[in-house]
Amino acid sequence: MIFRQLYDAVSSTYTYLLADEVTREALLIDPVYEQLHRDLALLRELNLTLKLVLDTHAHADHVTAAWILKQKTGCQIALAASVGAHNVDIPLSDGDLIGVAGVSLEVRATPGHTEGCLSYVLADRSMVFTGDTLLIRGCGRSDFQQGDAARLYHSITGQIFVLPDDCAIYPAHDYNGRTRSSVAEEKMHNPRVGGNANERDFVQYMNAMQLPHPKKIDEALPANMRSGMPADGRLPDEPDWADIRVSFAGIPEVEPEWVIQNQPSVTILDVRDADELDESLASLHNLLHIPLAELRARVNEVPKDKPVVTLCRSGKRSSLAIGILKAAGHEQLANIHGGILHWHQH
Repeated sequence: MIFRQLYDAVSSTYTYLLADEVTREALLIDPVYEQLHRDLALLRELNLTLKLVLDTHAHADHVTAAWILKQKTGCQIALAASVGAHNVDIPLSDGDLIGVAGVSLEVRATPGHTEGCLSYVLADRSMVFTGDTLLIRGCGRSDFQQGDAARLYHSITGQIFVLPDDCAIYPAHDYNGRTRSSVAEEKMHNPRVGGNANERDFVQYMNAMQLPHPKKIDEALPANMRSGMPADGRLPDEPDWADIRVSFAGIPEVEPEWVIQNQPSVTILDVRDADELDESLASLHNLLHIPLAELRARVNEVPKDKPVVTLCRSGKRSSLAIGILKAAGHEQLANIHGGILHWHQH
């Protein structure tokens, strides 16, 4: 199985990618709206087809990317039926089995943080994705969204702590950089529910907490009740000057074919050294040569009246040129994917 743990620093949210190495079908758990291009890039670079998006609950601290991922990929959206959210293709209940070809998850209802919390257990019980129900050395709060501390206690002890001790716990959040735990660790060391704490211990602990409401709750909850669809139902604006794809490394890229077809509308900045130049690009218009080592000193020579696409032998040095140009005030920028090596294939 292909497995990746991804992180959104603003909301401290973990997104999980699971995929089958043979079928190349993939699912995402708890994707974040602002990380759309990152997630699409990873799917593209790993040659995966997104079939399913699962949320563990209706989040209060970020907007899910479920709806927009469906618009971009045609995937299906799954969420607890008890949430009652719109645009959900597969309403889930306790005991359901869900997944993609080669990857199967058991659905466990784990309410208490919210009414509609689910945990997803991998078929071999080696992993459980607990959402906010159980965090690493913590758990989700229970003071809003139909939260109930007693129900949360029974969800953790009756649905998660009964899994094998070596089952890896992957939560929806961690605010201290911790990435995973295990059932045995949390049963022993969780300061709220571990170490033989009983229901009274847990409920009194949770009821004594005084936490501010999440900063984005007024924005996130209504959006997540639409599965992340914006209120106007429209896709966000994308760059319209080129067919840009953002790589998993965060670099905006265009294909050589697009540049060949649209070269009059852009400046092509070649950052190779002088001894690398040849006649193969002599027919190109708007070609400007400034070696990468000289670009910072000569950046004012790059015109701002047109978008700039950068080029080098392999696309590596030219990707660095993007940052130099951006720092100098250029806004419409893209790296030519694969550089000269990829160019000559077109």
